[in-house]
Amino acid sequence: MTETAKRYGGSLYDLAAEEGLEQDILNDVEGCAKIMAENPDYLHLLSMPNLPKKERCGLIDEAFANQVHPYVVNFMKILCENGTLRELRGCAREYRLRYNDAHGIVEATAIAAVPLSEENRAHLEAKLCAMTGKTVQLETKVDPSVLGGIRLDMEGARMDGTVQARLDALRRSIASAVL
Repeated sequence: MTETAKRYGGSLYDLAAEEGLEQDILNDVEGCAKIMAENPDYLHLLSMPNLPKKERCGLIDEAFANQVHPYVVNFMKILCENGTLRELRGCAREYRLRYNDAHGIVEATAIAAVPLSEENRAHLEAKLCAMTGKTVQLETKVDPSVLGGIRLDMEGARMDGTVQARLDALRRSIASAVL
């Protein structure tokens, strides 16, 4: 994430928090970032320097004015005017990080060889909540290369309980053994 995204996304969060609109703005800014990611031609059009800023901002108004909160529309227009609209996705990510921090939420990703059952997923989520003392938003992914076990990414840390990690540790142990 760029410094620009951190600064703008953080400023938008500060405004939303001051107004008590954190959840509404979060939904809107993430939705707009998703739309822009799904429509790269539209983002390219809004980033063209040969198109006057007023027209580009007008296009944002036409597309989003009645769909999202006016703060988000104005935010995107500021990004457009400054030539940083391509940072919208990073701004949304920074906003999400600030929101999660303020509301005691931790994002975690569990990667397993096969899909986790709903019971196992709920058990893992409950265990992580107890371990962190925070609300955990658990995302699960399937990666057949894991072979077995679970790899967990949470708060910038990786906990690797996969078969592959155990095999690697065993390989290192055997390689370092003196005969």
